[in-house]
Amino acid sequence: MANKHGDFIWYELMTSDRLAAEAFYGPLFGWHFGGDENYRHIEASEGMVGGILQLTTEMVAGGAHPAWVGYILVDDVDVSVTAITTNGGQVHMPARDMADVGRIAMVADPQGAAFYVMRPSPPEGREDGESHAFSYDRPRKGHCAWNELATTDPEAAKSFYSKHFGWKVDGGMDMGEMGMYEFWGPTDGRGMLGAVMPKMPEMPVTAWTHYFRVPDIGAAEHMISANFGKVIQPPIEIPGGEFSMVAIDPHGAAFGLVGPKVG
Repeated sequence: MANKHGDFIWYELMTSDRLAAEAFYGPLFGWHFGGDENYRHIEASEGMVGGILQLTTEMVAGGAHPAWVGYILVDDVDVSVTAITTNGGQVHMPARDMADVGRIAMVADPQGAAFYVMRPSPPEGREDGESHAFSYDRPRKGHCAWNELATTDPEAAKSFYSKHFGWKVDGGMDMGEMGMYEFWGPTDGRGMLGAVMPKMPEMPVTAWTHYFRVPDIGAAEHMISANFGKVIQPPIEIPGGEFSMVAIDPHGAAFGLVGPKVG
């Protein structure tokens, strides 16, 4: 099934040290890397997941910092950018064409969470036109399994993403004083893409966290700590019996992990 408007189709790590990032993430997620020294491709168990962008001095001077950023497929990048800015969003990188890749722009929602909008040049990651960077249909090792938005205004976020990408809320969990953790996904019922929740006080800004699948969450936790990463949320059990955790890589980019606890 080909991807549709509103699907996550790519994930990009912006980092200050590409080689160190490959050494950290490769063993952790079973990733392999290709491409050139300026932009590396990330390949997981069943296809491409994203890329690694080496931040330049100019990018850092302009406010860029190590982070994971998701790409959302849109029917028309320019139309989406105009609609997003009209609706209170921001443009971090104006729309531009990339040869043999497609047209992209980096934007942010009204509360400040950054993401890309993209219209790829065919094929969109695979010969059948479907990207499995976000694996919504079944578990795939090393692929993204969940996209979580922590925001200062969940109601405004739900309205914004519903308007621009057609997402709808479908259930949730009451976290007590922390508020509601609400699941959301496309309106055609193909599966959940993730969740929206209130930003916790310890989080510096509204942001997306993208969770990648591992075969053993305990082993992953040990590997992160042993390789100079920092665990900021230890593994917690989630519905279905698996576990999730959140960490920061050695250069400051936050990311999530999902998987079973083995042994």
